[in-house]
Amino acid sequence: MKATRRQFLNIAAGLSLSCAAAPLLAQTAASGKKLIVYFSWSGNTQYVANLIKEKTGADIVELELVKPYSSNYSQCLDEAKRDQRADARPELRTKIDNIAEYDTIFIGYPNWWTSIPMPIATFLESYDLSGKTLAPFCSHGGGRLGQSVTAISKLAPASTVTEGLSVHYRGGSSLPNDIDKWLAANKLL
Repeated sequence: MKATRRQFLNIAAGLSLSCAAAPLLAQTAASGKKLIVYFSWSGNTQYVANLIKEKTGADIVELELVKPYSSNYSQCLDEAKRDQRADARPELRTKIDNIAEYDTIFIGYPNWWTSIPMPIATFLESYDLSGKTLAPFCSHGGGRLGQSVTAISKLAPASTVTEGLSVHYRGGSSLPNDIDKWLAANKLL
């Protein structure tokens, strides 16, 4: 069953909830062009993003800030907490000119204070992600996904957001298998 773009957008927006909608949406997510967009401070999220790239063949883009957070951990925490409390949108140096080409976007980030870092909010609000499948993954020191998937869903309400992948630091030896299971469960391959 092949859907028109309008049917897909209607399904993704929740306007048509027929039994045929779920397989159609999953088929579109699995077969379309994929992009990995990630923000990483310590390198943990970058590591996970590169493993996902190896498994999916997706294109990959790192979000970089015009004014990067400090390389000093304590100072970075202060700056990031300041941005989160102010609901700031730090300016991104990274620009993605061809985002319309992608059907599925993997979004990677560290869990900071149980949510997304504000550069992810900037990204989500800077592009029209309507009708796209967003697949969140985060690295964390114990907070798992926190409220990050909810935050993404609120900032991209016209997108379909999959279950998130939670990775403790770099995930250990089980990470490749954990990624395989997550990709399969969300029909992202």
